[in-house]
Amino acid sequence: MDNTSQVDNSEPSFQDAVVFKFTNFVCESYNQSWFVFHNYRLKAVSRNKVLLNVNGTILHPANNISVHGRIFKKANGYKPWLFDIYFDVCQYLRKRNQPFVNIVYGLFKDFSNINHSCPYVGPQIVKDFYLRPELLRLPFPTGDYLLAIQWYFDKKLQFDTN
Repeated sequence: MDNTSQVDNSEPSFQDAVVFKFTNFVCESYNQSWFVFHNYRLKAVSRNKVLLNVNGTILHPANNISVHGRIFKKANGYKPWLFDIYFDVCQYLRKRNQPFVNIVYGLFKDFSNINHSCPYVGPQIVKDFYLRPELLRLPFPTGDYLLAIQWYFDKKLQFDTN
């Protein structure tokens, strides 16, 4: 009689247990003469996969672009959580020296034409973007999160993406 049992040596994967998807997306342009959103939409393709499509146009060349990015965690309303960063987009695209921005940018760069240095002008498109937990190298506690991004051209708030 064989008393040896088969042992499964495979490593547990936390990504199998993670649900990492969009539940809502809101954009607002504060200056229609600089930036216009044509459409933004979430499309559910499966239970755990939601695609984001955003189409907007920068109407004048933008050379001085800054971003204020914050993460909020839902706990009896959205509360500030862990990251609150302000950075120069044009400088980042030249040097890529912001670790947190590298993670966020790495999530969507393959789905967007927002991947060159300044100036930015014309259509800015994010097509069929979905969140991939394997690219997020940070452990996140369970819960709902909000990534709030304010976009500034020449130090003036132009639009929000939340």
